[in-house]
Amino acid sequence: MQITAAALAKMVDATVEGDPEVIITGPARIEEASDGQITFLANPAYEHYLYDTKATAVLVSRDFQPRAHVTPTLLRVDNVYETVSGLLQVYQQDEAAKTVRQVSQHAVVDETAKLGDRVRIGKFTVISEQASIGAGTVVLDQVFIGPNVRIGENCTVYPGARILRDCVIGNDCILHANVVIGADGFGFLPDSEGNYQKVPQVGNVILEDRVEIGSNTTIDRATMGSTIIRQGVKLDNLIQIGHNVEIGANTVIAAQAGVAGSTKIGANCRIGGQVGFAGHLTIADGTKIQAQSGIARHVKETGQELAGAPAFGYRDWIKSSILHSRLPELYKRITRLEKHLKE
Repeated sequence: MQITAAALAKMVDATVEGDPEVIITGPARIEEASDGQITFLANPAYEHYLYDTKATAVLVSRDFQPRAHVTPTLLRVDNVYETVSGLLQVYQQDEAAKTVRQVSQHAVVDETAKLGDRVRIGKFTVISEQASIGAGTVVLDQVFIGPNVRIGENCTVYPGARILRDCVIGNDCILHANVVIGADGFGFLPDSEGNYQKVPQVGNVILEDRVEIGSNTTIDRATMGSTIIRQGVKLDNLIQIGHNVEIGANTVIAAQAGVAGSTKIGANCRIGGQVGFAGHLTIADGTKIQAQSGIARHVKETGQELAGAPAFGYRDWIKSSILHSRLPELYKRITRLEKHLKE
């Protein structure tokens, strides 16, 4: 993609400061950019790179005032991060538009599978019977798509991912390497002799639109019905989502978290790394949970901030943490007072 600074400024509603006719060919980080590339400055800690960068153009905020001479053309915008995100989407879509339907000769695609326009299938990937893949979706190498799986348009499935039978993936989803969607839920019952017997897991997993799943994250199929990940959810790497869990729209969960079966997490929640949820809980919309917390009860009030294991109010947790660090000192004081009282 080649575009002038003036044309790009019109696209992102920017004000040009410098040469509007310079040609921009792609994005880059400010410390690595070269001639023809556009970069951005949003964090003041990176400002020193601005004065030496080889970039042709730089996105900055409208109120930014340089402290030295700036060679690149500046594009001033209201929100740098939002503009960068939108710009990267434009470049990504431009590259996708160049891709014609392409199926590797080393892929195995069942004759009953349906592939949309501009679908790309990588080497050693298996597309099973009755599966369907929407237009513009890219399925990279060594992916397994099970029977009756439906994948929407403009998705990206990275190498090694497994999407097992009957699962449904919406539009504009991203599944990173080695994601597993639709493994059996952890369902077992002890018999009269104490041996665990497997409970069949006959449900599926549904990912709505614009969901992104990090590497090595697993989402178990429902025992019955569906495990549901609502639109806009972002899951980091190494997360375990149990059977019949539901995660509300635009919730984000950091790495190594675990959600036990049948727990319902609300919309717009922010959950830190290594947070653990007990099963059959309901978590209110807008809940914020500190990393390494343990959630063992329902959260009924919206917008709460929680921390600790078991979790309680974040501000009280901060106070408790301060007191906890003073316990050795307090123990010595109590010991001295007890000794004094005895004397």
